[in-house]
Amino acid sequence: MLEVQGSKAVLGWRNAAGKAVKSVPAAVRRDRAEEVKELKAAVKDIDKMLSAQSERLDRQFLARRTWSYPAWRERYLDHPLVGTLARRLLWTVDGTTVGFADGELRTLTDDPLRKGAEVQLWHPVGHEPAEIVAWRDWLERHAITQPFKQAHREVYLLTDAERATGTYSNRFAAHVLRQHQFHSLATTRGWRNNLRLIQQYSAPPAIRELPQWGLRAEYWIRGDGNEAEGDTTDSGSYLRLTTDQVRFYPIDAPGNATLAYRLDYHMVLRDGAEPVEPLPLAGMPALVLSEVLRDVDLFVGVASVGNDPTWQDGGPEGRYRDYWTSHNFGELNQGAQTRRALLERLVPRLAIADRCTIEDRFLHVRGERHTYKIHLGSGSILMTPNDQYLCIVPKPASAVPAGPQAGFLPFEGDRTLAVILSKALILADDTSITDPTILRQL
Repeated sequence: MLEVQGSKAVLGWRNAAGKAVKSVPAAVRRDRAEEVKELKAAVKDIDKMLSAQSERLDRQFLARRTWSYPAWRERYLDHPLVGTLARRLLWTVDGTTVGFADGELRTLTDDPLRKGAEVQLWHPVGHEPAEIVAWRDWLERHAITQPFKQAHREVYLLTDAERATGTYSNRFAAHVLRQHQFHSLATTRGWRNNLRLIQQYSAPPAIRELPQWGLRAEYWIRGDGNEAEGDTTDSGSYLRLTTDQVRFYPIDAPGNATLAYRLDYHMVLRDGAEPVEPLPLAGMPALVLSEVLRDVDLFVGVASVGNDPTWQDGGPEGRYRDYWTSHNFGELNQGAQTRRALLERLVPRLAIADRCTIEDRFLHVRGERHTYKIHLGSGSILMTPNDQYLCIVPKPASAVPAGPQAGFLPFEGDRTLAVILSKALILADDTSITDPTILRQL
């Protein structure tokens, strides 16, 4: 039996009596080896397709895409594969927000909606907080785990600092990112980026073109370090980047470029073209500003060297010690604030709820050996009595907490949330820890 559970394809087996079994029955393995091989290959293919379709849907917010209702039903809601994702999302049909539950499209009051003309993917921008919270409750009531953050999606509003700078945002400046991880993630999110090479004369910023809006977003970055200190690969590409401003330009404005190791970007003008000033942030459409800044926040949250728990000493020659500490235990960014609000709902339902409290930037977990503070932005841990750092490196396959202990999660894809919950479950029962690396620190 091959079925999709969440965003994963799962191959299940039953024996001759019809009872579910964990592995391929011996007779099937012996007599149908080729078919079993094909089924396992199909599972891998479906997993890849689901991942790609989920990413594509997540990028539709900025595409301003609309569908006719019949076409949308055929290509999305009723599609045998894409439908497993579409039925867990919120949509707007002729201005009415709906979700799919109990075999029907339903409104917030659970009234069925069976026809329409035009469909769009729903986004929280422009909706009142009370409505957004009500839809989060609706999804939870119907036990729907979304394939990515939608109802819980962060909305990035203009800050006072950005109003002061006017045409650029420094919200995600002064970070140090692993270049190749950033490059891969940016490409997946629809950005155009060139790897910074030490022998390179100049390079453009990372760019996301938004033709539906007539805009171009830029994230200014540069290579960090030098070859003599081992900051490049054998092919000459920088291992790390330093980040700077986010700017917006008309899509047809001349491009910017800078020396690969500097941040003094300048506009590249040809054939007597006039320079074009960056656009005021205050004039950006709210959806564009929010989604572009969310992308950049994601780049920093995933690719920062501060995410490496073994870099407590600051990495090469201790150069990044202050940055590492700030990233791991500093103020919460927008994504972490969303995570905090979600944990305030989830933690009381955990089996370890009586051992947990949320205070400021941390989830406090009371064990028998120590009380632990798990940072809600990074998942890093400090322990009593002197805020000693505790290094626990989660294995990739075990990042998501298994079993009912973790409780209902309203969306997939937040690895840090999964890591925080996993660490909390471990530390609440710290007398059962057997890992020698952790025990030495305790």
